[in-house]
Amino acid sequence: MNEWHTDKWFTSNWNFAEEVRRGIHFKDGIKIHDVTLRDGEQQAGLVLTCDQKIALAEKMAELGIHRIEAGMPAVSAEDARAVSKIVKRRLPTEIFGFARCMVDDVKRAADCGVSGIVIEIPSNEEMIREAYGWSLEKAVELSVKATKAAQGAGLYTVFFPIDMTRANIDWVLKLIGQVAADGHMDALAVVDTMGGLAPHTVPYLIDTIKSRIDKPLEVHFHDDFGLGVANSIMGLAAGADVVHTTISACGERAGNAAYEHLALALLTMYGYDLGLDYSKIYSLSKLLRSFIDLPVRGNMGVIGDRVFDIESGIVAGWYKNVKNTNPLLVTPYLPELTGHPGTEVVLGKHSGGPSIDCWADRLHIKLDKEQKSDLLGQIKLAACKKGNTLDEQEVRLLFKQYQ
Repeated sequence: MNEWHTDKWFTSNWNFAEEVRRGIHFKDGIKIHDVTLRDGEQQAGLVLTCDQKIALAEKMAELGIHRIEAGMPAVSAEDARAVSKIVKRRLPTEIFGFARCMVDDVKRAADCGVSGIVIEIPSNEEMIREAYGWSLEKAVELSVKATKAAQGAGLYTVFFPIDMTRANIDWVLKLIGQVAADGHMDALAVVDTMGGLAPHTVPYLIDTIKSRIDKPLEVHFHDDFGLGVANSIMGLAAGADVVHTTISACGERAGNAAYEHLALALLTMYGYDLGLDYSKIYSLSKLLRSFIDLPVRGNMGVIGDRVFDIESGIVAGWYKNVKNTNPLLVTPYLPELTGHPGTEVVLGKHSGGPSIDCWADRLHIKLDKEQKSDLLGQIKLAACKKGNTLDEQEVRLLFKQYQ
């Protein structure tokens, strides 16, 4: 057994080659800052009730999520009530609020009892002038006042420059420097609001910021090009301290980095354990999906309902041969690692003889060669007509003729 091949997962030894690991500098004590209850709810059409937010916060705390951004109290009285109620649960996790760069927003969050706050400000010059109608001086002034108010309220303050990765580098570093000097920040979020950052750009960006700002860094990357998790890992490998994520990649537009993918990749491909109860990953995703309409592809990695289904006859043959001795030969990690239901051979257009064997064993039915061939033909025909694999009732009905 080694870091890439344990009794629960089998990834690639190439991940741990000395030449690969040379540029990776993960810090000890990396934290997940989950933003599902704020940024996640900004997904179009997604609404969570106060009770649902509390239930999700409780489950996240059970799983071991280090920080929960419980909401933006200034949005509504309902949001403020949810944040306050989550704080009063005294969960074993840090509870943060979110605020615009306005003193009143900060006060509302502080009144809810949060221990930390994320304060946003537009940092792209075009966005400041055109979308907000502000001068650049006003953006700096508001940032200074809001962050100093947070400091006065005793809140751990994360400065959050919106659209930072599309801003002029010199300008955004100047903004951050002025807020650090004249206002207050305990940590700086590196924010890729529109998901336009390429993975190999991330280390350069992190190194550049670290050379100018001596503050802990947090990475907040969106998933518009499907790179949220990859970018987040690159940011952490470059020395970021905290990563912002959501449950099952929900969030504004294309969503945020999915904590499920990030956490499992760090564990199995980098040997970095975030200290989570990984066996609760699937159930937390299912809980969120029970509250809202969040379509998740059936074969989506880690959280898909059908990610461990096997239809291919060839793979079913592999599975039949190794399921009791070495099941990791047909999957990169075992279902129980994430609390997922077990591997299942399903019957459809691509099934083969071994698929029939697996079901015959399961149903305790003996078939001769001719019967197997005949049954396989019926299954393929039925699956083509249905346009999907067969469910258990349909399979049992076809097998019943041979009992």
